[in-house]
Amino acid sequence: MKIDRLIGVYGANGTLRGEVAYWIGARLGRRHCSLCDVTHGLFTAKGEWKRCREGLPVPFEMFHRDDQPDEVRRATGDQAPVVLAETTEGLVALLDGSGIESAGGNPNRLMQAIEAAARASGLDWT
Repeated sequence: MKIDRLIGVYGANGTLRGEVAYWIGARLGRRHCSLCDVTHGLFTAKGEWKRCREGLPVPFEMFHRDDQPDEVRRATGDQAPVVLAETTEGLVALLDGSGIESAGGNPNRLMQAIEAAARASGLDWT
């Protein structure tokens, strides 16, 4: 199956209140989102993340827990963080929170994990 796009869902809400609550909670060690660790530094998106994302052959769309489309929520069972592949046959879960965590906050390692999960699921980019 061909991957048409990748979808990531953060384990945080996208409202201003949600973003601030997550940021404060993360600094105090009370909240954690492994996908946030990969994509963002202290205040902004990581440059390395932007380069990895731009180098993909398909779009990589990001959502927060509260603004993800209903079909994504159904496909994940409302679990976040998660990375999915949208294919010609539907949505396929590639990485759950522990799979994303294994990247250790490194965008390149996340891309390697996504590629490995895609291959294991019989998916490709072309």
